[in-house]
Amino acid sequence: MPSNAGTTRLVIVESPAKAKTISGYLGPGYVVEASFGHVRDLPRNAADVPAKYKGEAWARLGVDVDNGFQALYVVSADRKQQISKLVKLAKEVDEIFLATDEDREGEAIAWHLVETLKPKVPVKRMVFHEITKPAIQAAVANPREIDRDLVDAQEARRILDRLYGYEVSPVLWKKVMPKLSAGRVQSVATRIVVERERQRMAFRTAEYWDILASLAVANAGEGPRAFNATLIALNGDRIATGKDFEPTTGKVKPGAGVVHLDESGARGLAARLEGRPFTVTRVEEKPYRRRPYAPFITSTLQQEAARKLRLSSQQTMRTAQRLYENGYITYMRTDSVNLSETAISAARRQIVELYGERSVPPEPRRYTGKVKNAQEAHEAIRPAGDNFRTPGEVAKELSAEEFKLYELIWRRTIASQMTDAVGSSVSVRIRAVSAAQEEADFGATGKTITDPGFLRAYVESSDDENAEAEDAERRLPTLVKDQPLTADELAAQGHHTQPPSRYTEASLVKALEELGIGRPSTYASIMQTIQDRGYVTKRGQAMIPTFLAFAVIGLMERHYPRLIDYDFTASMENELDEIAGGDHAAVDFLTAFYFGSANGAGDQDIARSGGLKKLVTENLSDIDARSVNSIPLFTDDDGREVVVRVGRYGPYLQRELPGGEQPTPATAGEGEEGGAQGDRAPIPEGLAPDELTPEKVHELFLGGSGERKLGDDPATGEPIVLKSGRFGPYVSSGERKSSLLRSQTPDSLTLEEALRLLSLPRLVGVAPDGVEVFANNGRYGPYVKRGEEFRSLESEDQMFTVGLDEALALLAAPKARGRRAAAPPLREMGVDPATEKPLVIKDGRFGPYVTDGEFNASLRRGQTPEALSLEEASEMLAEKRAKGPAPRKKAAAKKAPAKKATAAKKTAAAKKSTAAKKTTTAKATAAKKATPRKAPAE
Repeated sequence: MPSNAGTTRLVIVESPAKAKTISGYLGPGYVVEASFGHVRDLPRNAADVPAKYKGEAWARLGVDVDNGFQALYVVSADRKQQISKLVKLAKEVDEIFLATDEDREGEAIAWHLVETLKPKVPVKRMVFHEITKPAIQAAVANPREIDRDLVDAQEARRILDRLYGYEVSPVLWKKVMPKLSAGRVQSVATRIVVERERQRMAFRTAEYWDILASLAVANAGEGPRAFNATLIALNGDRIATGKDFEPTTGKVKPGAGVVHLDESGARGLAARLEGRPFTVTRVEEKPYRRRPYAPFITSTLQQEAARKLRLSSQQTMRTAQRLYENGYITYMRTDSVNLSETAISAARRQIVELYGERSVPPEPRRYTGKVKNAQEAHEAIRPAGDNFRTPGEVAKELSAEEFKLYELIWRRTIASQMTDAVGSSVSVRIRAVSAAQEEADFGATGKTITDPGFLRAYVESSDDENAEAEDAERRLPTLVKDQPLTADELAAQGHHTQPPSRYTEASLVKALEELGIGRPSTYASIMQTIQDRGYVTKRGQAMIPTFLAFAVIGLMERHYPRLIDYDFTASMENELDEIAGGDHAAVDFLTAFYFGSANGAGDQDIARSGGLKKLVTENLSDIDARSVNSIPLFTDDDGREVVVRVGRYGPYLQRELPGGEQPTPATAGEGEEGGAQGDRAPIPEGLAPDELTPEKVHELFLGGSGERKLGDDPATGEPIVLKSGRFGPYVSSGERKSSLLRSQTPDSLTLEEALRLLSLPRLVGVAPDGVEVFANNGRYGPYVKRGEEFRSLESEDQMFTVGLDEALALLAAPKARGRRAAAPPLREMGVDPATEKPLVIKDGRFGPYVTDGEFNASLRRGQTPEALSLEEASEMLAEKRAKGPAPRKKAAAKKAPAKKATAAKKTAAAKKSTAAKKTTTAKATAAKKATPRKAPAE
């Protein structure tokens, strides 16, 4: 688009990628340059504060709270060079166009550019929601002024967050741990995750049983002959299911009025129903109709990208940013489900081309957003342009990640304008009467899709990994009332209630959105911040709060509950929206929040308490550091309270001193573990709060302490210590470690038994060809090894007694499949949502474990093969996968020649020589690494 003759215009955008794309659309007469995002911000630390303000009392805040909350802005150090360049360019042009993003952040950047550059030429604001040639040309032709209301709203948010963070964070430093941070939204997001973990910790599983009947129709005609039905009622009373149990007690809810079958009851009833006639008592058929999903907004894009593509919120937004800047999609920070008329027409045309005219409804579809505070003037995320490019057309231009995200957006947009999916659903009731005249009612449901409609293009995923896909069909035979059926099999099946699932980034974003907390531009940074601050860790997709998060949220709940209240935080968003709409003044809002003035906008509860400043200063002495850093777990069998303490060096377990004496309080102000502490035990790294069951805690204490010295190694003089790690108890001496055998318990382990464990792998002898033969304990039990040949031993004792001749005879025999190799899995779980590999639970040498064929993860204390959920199994394997494959087998090839016999001789001389002692330890470690075995707990 040519400019006026002789006129040169400077167009300032945020990123170089956007500048490059836009430059190609504008042609000569335009200079397009990037600001590289925000150019000014509040000072990050004292060094950023200009010299003339350093003496001001408010300088540390960067906000003059006593003069209308005037903000002190400084140019970021890494932006000074670019600002100099822009100042120079601004002097050389006739007009400036500020083409930053169309949201509040973009409006604020435009304002900061004007304030920083101080241009002498006209300045105009150009906005667009997609970077295409028509959109850019229209934006140049229709500029506007900077919207000061939007700027005020963004500035108020920035100041609000600064006041919150700078006033509340020091409280955490004094009472919990130095260098912690609090944030208006991050603290609330952390609270949501902590509350879910508390529910999991309080959860008590319940077992319930029912019967699965495999039924068949005698003359089915067309369609399926057999189908499954589940017992749903007995003598008119409903059979208990998971929803009928109290989550904190595992007992049936009062007044539930259900029949709670146990294993014997279910098996007995199944036996009594064997050979009895089954009859259809009711058939209900209803039409099935499903409307398409709305086009993507920021939160739903992040949710679906997490479910389908396994992308984090940050990854999704970075990828979407690249697609936007290069002209493939519209602006990706939006909470509106609206589509422009141009976009609707483009979608409908493409549907006709790809799926036929029958797939387009007579009238275009319009969507209404359900998000609180949505900015409906914006548009949903969709492919850019007046004619959408199919994924096939852009495949060669995009990276693999960009292509997958573009395809997701394209499919969702197309599907949103397609016809409904229609079909029919059938509900069937079947009855059988046992020999004891018990009336057993079974139920089955079916679904048939006659026209998939929009499902041809897009099927939404669910946070429930076990949920059935929307396009899945369940076909039943054609059934009529009073029709006789044959029961081919009656199988009693047990179930366990499951704790509420942990949040994923996707479901946490959804929860924040439903609560009206945060904005599209902040979701990704919130997810990242709570992880960077050490409040949340990820295991696979699941978000697990740390004990540090428990301490911080506990302090906030007890002393500043309003600051992490969901409604309060959402009301702040409403106030900011009113400022953006010009309905409220930012100064009144900030005054009410900070000083407690009730004469303007602001939360009245905070106002009545005297405002944030008074709240965090006057009540500081009321906060007991030791109390907030203590997370109660339970009272043990001896009446001692067991708590988790959050100390300077990390969390640890503690219980009362013998006789009920309480530990001496720590020095106030640090949350430190000073004074007489009673029994302590370390908490292994990576252990989730809900895994601290009484059984696990008892194991960690090992009868009185986190570590128990069993004695000294008579050969090396090094102490032998019994420890407990995440995967169970083990003994350690120097660099040597060995897990306890299946037959051993921590409480009864002796020094002699520990020495035997640390002697593994044991050199049995040297074969005639000079190759050493070892006995050791591995994942699948005890074995002997010669080079790369392995053979199983019958018992654990044989590891210490097997002789060379016996070992060589075993190794010479043909390799036989062991009982464990031939044994069927304990349970087939289905497909891992993260890798799409089948998961099974097997019985291993150290108990049951879940495996995908490549990685194995032992079930933890309190977990059973029947109760383990697919989500939990996926999390456990994801954690193993993140650590990478164990290097032991590679090490075996390199270190097998290590001379164990020489090591044994040097061990005998170790009492006299420190050097020999180190050599012994090193060789023992090398031999241990060279042999595949179950890794010790830690």
